[in-house]
Formats: sequence, structure tokens, C-alpha cells
Amino acid sequence: MLSAIEIVRIQDRQTRDWHQPPEAQSQAAPLQIEDAGPETHSAAPDWLLLVARQHRANFDLWHIEDEARAPGATDAELAAVKRRIDRTNQLRNDLAEEIDRALLAWLEPSGLPSPDAPLHSESPGLIVDRLSILALKIYHTREEAQRAGTLPDHAARNRDRLAILEEQRSDLAGCLDRLWRETLVGTRRFKLYRQLKMYNDPALNPAIYRKLAPEPAP
Repeated sequence: MLSAIEIVRIQDRQTRDWHQPPEAQSQAAPLQIEDAGPETHSAAPDWLLLVARQHRANFDLWHIEDEARAPGATDAELAAVKRRIDRTNQLRNDLAEEIDRALLAWLEPSGLPSPDAPLHSESPGLIVDRLSILALKIYHTREEAQRAGTLPDHAARNRDRLAILEEQRSDLAGCLDRLWRETLVGTRRFKLYRQLKMYNDPALNPAIYRKLAPEPAP
């Protein structure tokens, strides 16, 4: 059901494809979901497509945030970008929660995660989210290391950064696989951690509901 290698492969493949021109993207082969190992279940392909959707939200968020940093952006443009950032970040977090729900639903018929096992502080969905961000950092750092017309120290600096990022991703992917293995044998458990974001909810964000409240009667 869960394979960190497969997750990283999907995230890297999609990051490369989505940076291509639209016409090249249309010609790319469709995403192939490979066997995820001995725990593969009929739900695995659907679950990995959920991983792909979550990565897309991070991809979009990365580039929307770049728009906010563009020199010369007007106040109106920045306000519009901020609203898009909020919506996309909400989607990113919602999909990370959906990943955990899908995994927990798959485990439930087997009586897992074991209620007596030690609780892991981070859920698989949150780790997948971190792997997604690392995939984007690795792509853009490699791009900078190979960018033509830069000074030698620019390339060297980014090669050093790339090595660090790849090591961090390898470590994190190993942690995800270990968490899953331990969950399957009942020696570790995780739970769904709700993000419960408040900023997009008109009933919870005072900056919104105070503006929407009717004016008091004279």
C-alpha cells in the first residue's frame, strides 16, 4: 500500500512534467502506478493518485508564492495572489489529511494501527507533504546548479545545497517506510491530525466576520 520509493518517483516525475510547456505536457505518457510492494492492495493505485493530487497542490502553491515576490507587483495583484495562496494551502492540507484517512481506512479491517502501540508524532500524510516540498526544492536547486551564465560559485553553492536536500529526502523517505512497516506489525501507530485551519472560515476569522457583520442600528 505504501512505498516511499514510489511516492518519490511520482513526485519527481510530475515535477518534471509540469515544468514543461503545455504542448509537451499533453504528449507526456500518463502517470503509471507501479507495484508498491508486498502490501499492495487494490486501493493502492487510488491512494497514489491522491498523493499525486497533493503534490499538485504544493506545486501550484510554490509558483503562486513566487508571483507574490515578483518585483513591481501592485497592491491589488498581491491581494489577489494572497487569496489564491490561502485557497491552495487549504487544499494542500486537506489532501494531506485525505492521505491519512485513506491509509487508516485500509488498515482498519486488520485492527490496525494497534491502539497499544506507541504513537508516532507525525502522520504519513504529513511526511508525504514534506517529501512533496523536498521534490520541488530538489528540482529548482538542480535547475540553479545547471543554469547557464552564472558564476562558478553559484553552481557550486547549489550543488552543495542539492546534496543536502537529497540526503534529507532519503532520510525522510526511510522514516516513512519504517513507520509503515512498524504500523503493519503493530509496534507503532499514527492517527489523523486535523489541521483545523481558521483563516478561510468566515465564522472563525475575525478579520472576515467583522467585515461581514451588519452595521449596528443607529
